[in-house]
Formats: sequence, structure tokens, C-alpha cells
Amino acid sequence: MALSKRDLFQKRRLRVRNKLRKVNTGKARLSVHRSSKNISVQLIDDVAGKTLASASTLEKDLGVVGKNNVEAATKVGQAIAERAKKAGIEEAYFDRGGFLFHGKVKALADAAREAGLKL
Repeated sequence: MALSKRDLFQKRRLRVRNKLRKVNTGKARLSVHRSSKNISVQLIDDVAGKTLASASTLEKDLGVVGKNNVEAATKVGQAIAERAKKAGIEEAYFDRGGFLFHGKVKALADAAREAGLKL
């Protein structure tokens, strides 16, 4: 029996997150969510269960409201790196969820790395 797209996404998401939990302890998690219209990212402290910083294309000050392209992902990546520095975080591990690491997700990660966040 063939699995649906949703089931494959869930399997991929759980596989990625479980591998990351085994390897990276004590660091913040940079979690990415991509929809058809927007892209958002959060820095999460899993031990305390709190969001430390976030950025999204829904924010008006980034100038990319409602856009979901590589340029918008780059701006969101730069914004999250700046906010992470303000929160005192220099190192995090990248949780791509069930999304494949290319295109917008890759652009976001590369922009965050270039802005000084170690992923």
C-alpha cells in the first residue's frame, strides 16, 4: 500500500527530529516551517519548552509580507540570526522538519550562517 504525501512528510519529520535529539543536546533548535504562502522560523529551547526568538514573512518590517520565495527566505534567515545574537545564542542545530534541504529552506539556513549563527 502506497503512503500518502502527508504520511511521508510525517515519517521524514520524525526521522530528522529524532536524529537531531540524539546528537545535539543543550543547544537551541532552529525549527523551520514552510507553507505555500509563507515561511517562518523559531529558535526553541527544548529543555525549558520556550521559544527564544522567531521570524516570519508575515512581519511587515521585513518587507516580504505574503511572499514565499528564496529572497524572502534569505531575509528571514538574516533576521533570525540577528535576533538570536540579541538573545545571546550563537549556536543552534537546524531542524528542517519534513522539508527537503534545498531551495527556500537551504537559502534560509545559508543566510543565517552568513549572518553569524552557527548551525
